[in-house]
Amino acid sequence: MRKASITGLLVLGLLSSCVSKKKYVALEDNLAQTKSALTKTQVEKEELEGKMAKIEARVAEYNDKINSLKEINDSQFTTVEDVAVMSNNTKAKMRKTLERVDPAKLANAKTLQDSMNLAVSYKLKQSISDEGEDVDVSIDKTVVMINISDELLFNTASYRVSDKADNILGKLAEVIKSEPSMEVMVEGHTDSRPISTPMVSDNWDLSVKRATSVVRKLQNDFGVEPSQLIAAGRSSYLPLVENDSKEHMAQNRRTKIVILPNLDKFFALLDTENL
Repeated sequence: MRKASITGLLVLGLLSSCVSKKKYVALEDNLAQTKSALTKTQVEKEELEGKMAKIEARVAEYNDKINSLKEINDSQFTTVEDVAVMSNNTKAKMRKTLERVDPAKLANAKTLQDSMNLAVSYKLKQSISDEGEDVDVSIDKTVVMINISDELLFNTASYRVSDKADNILGKLAEVIKSEPSMEVMVEGHTDSRPISTPMVSDNWDLSVKRATSVVRKLQNDFGVEPSQLIAAGRSSYLPLVENDSKEHMAQNRRTKIVILPNLDKFFALLDTENL
């Protein structure tokens, strides 16, 4: 009887031990699952915080843009024919420039583009030359054409650039270097009088050599990138006026600088403080 009691107690002890171990294992599993869920939640929280930070940064960027637009209280744009658009701020600066333009020339400006071209022409001429009638600037849409009298650049029948040309070529070089996207073609033009010397065979030869001399001067002496430069000769076949007098022949003897600027940079010429 006593043995049976002892045996029963042992069996109960073993059963009790087995139940406790199962509970322990279950609790461990539950703890592992809880830790895993907590880790996942933490990762999701960090991801959400990262997304929120990006959203806040974008909102701040948009707010900055809105504020900058508010600071420009005259940001309406006007179409300039079919070429581009111009802000009202630019138009206001253009008007200030036109106040200094010859009234006779201003009277011929019939459209907004005419006025814009006149303003840019005036500004460019003031920037590159103090030579008055020996330099003429005109614009056709976005092509800038600068005619420089040969008296400023060369001696008679010569293609060597004279030292007195340094002033205007130096200023022209600064305009060209200010915008690397500009392409600049230098055209030599002569009058109709034939020429033949040991150094120059005819007017074609003279016009090309003069253009090449100016291009070399811009590159070698004033640091213009050669990739921006084109040299061309037109001989006497594109005169400004008839070659029927000394004065008219002097007009036709010229070097023409044709500037093909980036469109945005072209209109930005009006948007500077010194207009």
